[in-house]
Amino acid sequence: MRTKNLAEVRSTLWAAADELRANSKLTAAQYRDPVLGLVFLAYAENRFESIRATVEANASARNPVTIADYKAKSVLYVPKESRLSYLVGLPEGEDIGKAADNAIKAIEESNPELKGVLPRGYQKLEPSTLVELLRLFAPLPAELGGDAFGFIYEDFLSHFAAQEGKGGGEYFTPYSIVRLIVEILQPFEGRVFDPACGSGGMFVQCAKFVERHHESATRKLSVFGAEKTDETVPLTKMNLALHGLSGDIRQANSYYEDPHRSVGAFDYVMANPPFNVDKIKKDLLAGDKRYPFGLPKSDNGNYIWIEQFYSALAPKGRAGFVMANSAGDAGNSEKLIRKQIIESGAVDVMVAVSSNFFYTVTLPVTLWFFDKAKIGTPREDSVLFIDARNIYRQIDRAHRDFTAEQIEFLANIVRLYRGEEATTADGSSDLMTENFPEGMYADVPGLCKVTTRAEIEAQGWSLNPGRYVGSVVIEDDDEDFHTKLSTLYEEFTSLSDEAEVLRTKVDAAVQGVLGL
Repeated sequence: MRTKNLAEVRSTLWAAADELRANSKLTAAQYRDPVLGLVFLAYAENRFESIRATVEANASARNPVTIADYKAKSVLYVPKESRLSYLVGLPEGEDIGKAADNAIKAIEESNPELKGVLPRGYQKLEPSTLVELLRLFAPLPAELGGDAFGFIYEDFLSHFAAQEGKGGGEYFTPYSIVRLIVEILQPFEGRVFDPACGSGGMFVQCAKFVERHHESATRKLSVFGAEKTDETVPLTKMNLALHGLSGDIRQANSYYEDPHRSVGAFDYVMANPPFNVDKIKKDLLAGDKRYPFGLPKSDNGNYIWIEQFYSALAPKGRAGFVMANSAGDAGNSEKLIRKQIIESGAVDVMVAVSSNFFYTVTLPVTLWFFDKAKIGTPREDSVLFIDARNIYRQIDRAHRDFTAEQIEFLANIVRLYRGEEATTADGSSDLMTENFPEGMYADVPGLCKVTTRAEIEAQGWSLNPGRYVGSVVIEDDDEDFHTKLSTLYEEFTSLSDEAEVLRTKVDAAVQGVLGL
């Protein structure tokens, strides 16, 4: 299905589902799980039917089809009563809520890894709403191909995140950010860890990366995750199952708990942790080997996360994660920790991303990348800085993302820096020719610069790409006033948001001193 058509289908589906929610008694949070459960069943049926004929053709009277035959192809076995096409075909007057709950029970019995994961309680939905939802989703397996259902599932997650505000956003990282992290990390094979895994989007994109390179994600990857919120863990497991993955996902508070014994254990670490968290009980972290550079004295959890990501890497491991911009320039004890990480030689790439990529904050962010494999190589003393704040697609007034072409272009900058070949399957050839006409890495003012450790030390151990990359050289092109105003307003909004965060912390500190 062409991208435009798929976008229209996703938009139409959400609009219809949201209208049904608006006419029901349910809040967005109450409505989310049943809807995602139905999308799950539709997607599971879609994958099941796509290989069913092949599996059955290889069967015989002596060797009949088994559930294991489907599992071998990374596909869930879907019994008849769990198929949405079956549910929508039930006679009028049938207890549709009970049938939907039975459908969930049956698919869990056939796939024990889903036990207790999928949503129940369909009998609590108004029958008319449930019937309309079934009618909305049931025809899709015959209309959509490939991974279209996966995109729809992720799209619904993003919409629910937007509706639920901060709480929902904690479990959803925008697709294009995750895709860029994966393309830079290149997780071809190994153990992948996310200690703040939310809905598992990092794992899903790792699997898609492996499959784009014509390998089996099930055979090549092992995924391990921790998630603080009980209700989010099932979302993670559903998302993994939808994409043919199984993983060891634990409910745990990663500040204090380390259920996967992470130190030195993983080939890849990926995460979008919560930013600027305060009131972490650091006395409980004393002596924890996950914090080899010491604990920050400031009441801020950013460097606690950063040290976790660093320490979890195996000797040749890579990490990629989202972090608040402020972490790149933070002073005092955080600066000392940052200095030690830089001196280790593991800091590889830093990418500045513009504001409005996330549903919960408008602040711009920075993507950090560690690569322990470069220690002892000619790249040990260098860091690649990329300023991607002017690279984005405007989705609507409040949201941005990267296109596939832009993701490929940014990842290609890293590939050239590493001495690897660029790829142009997603259409980045023009951008590559424009910026790297010789087909080799070169610093581009306003876009990218390779910086030595001595230069970083001279900048106070800052990891802020803007300090190194410089400004884009632009000829006077009579740029439209509204464009300039929009850019300035974006910068103003970003600074205002940062000021609001600081104001809250100052208020809390002063009130604490005054005993208010």
